[in-house]
Amino acid sequence: MSFDPVLILELLALGLVAGFLAGLLGIGGGMMMVPFLTLIMSHRGVDAGMAVKMAIATAMASVMFTSLSSLRAHHKRGAVRWDLVRGMAPGLIVGGLLSGAGIFSIIKGNSLAFIFAGFVGFSAVQMLRNKKPKPGREMPGAAGQISAGVGIGMLSGLVGAGGAFMSVPFMTRGNVTMHSAVATSAAIGFPVALANTLGYVIGGWSLPETVPYAYGFLYLPALLVISSTSVLMAPIGARTAHAMDVSQLKRTFACLLFLIAGYMLYKGLTA
Repeated sequence: MSFDPVLILELLALGLVAGFLAGLLGIGGGMMMVPFLTLIMSHRGVDAGMAVKMAIATAMASVMFTSLSSLRAHHKRGAVRWDLVRGMAPGLIVGGLLSGAGIFSIIKGNSLAFIFAGFVGFSAVQMLRNKKPKPGREMPGAAGQISAGVGIGMLSGLVGAGGAFMSVPFMTRGNVTMHSAVATSAAIGFPVALANTLGYVIGGWSLPETVPYAYGFLYLPALLVISSTSVLMAPIGARTAHAMDVSQLKRTFACLLFLIAGYMLYKGLTA
């Protein structure tokens, strides 16, 4: 796959949009990048199954940068629940390493596309249902938060997302406000992305080089270009989130998830 000027422009545009959505929805941008990176790589001759895997790995790696940029903006507004970040972080790291270095490398690309579509679609339905948690419901204790972290870290690694598609519903169910859930999801995106990215490189290290400048399943040039623009837009997205009504934020999140799930289902069927 040649790294031509058109490819650079496509990746720059993708970084701008993903960065804005990272700040707006706390998603780290990875979930939104996966279908577009898959499309870009497939059109440039990368095998469909490998294109899905490289898109997921590269999108996840970019979350390390967008999550930090988004986090900074949310932290200034005092919206991040650092107690929850500390509670889930150990599990997030363990789950991310298990996924990136183990499960991810042995699952076929089209299967990953189906997993991606299924979990994203389920998250969208849960968000649109807008089921109110019981007034007395609280977040689980230390063991529950670590267990949730393991699950979020593993599933996030399989779909290339920072974990907000699971962590936001998980926290709002525990009566964490939507704005705090989005802000906290931006914070937990970094350990999720770091652990999984290390896993992708380790898990794919022995693969024959199919794409120049690919390290394991990670496509480094795309990571650098996307991250250079996404970090600029994440703070703008975060400011927009705090100016929006909570119900608008939920609907926006859910509609985006449905679109992404539909495309990846199509990709899994045609891979």
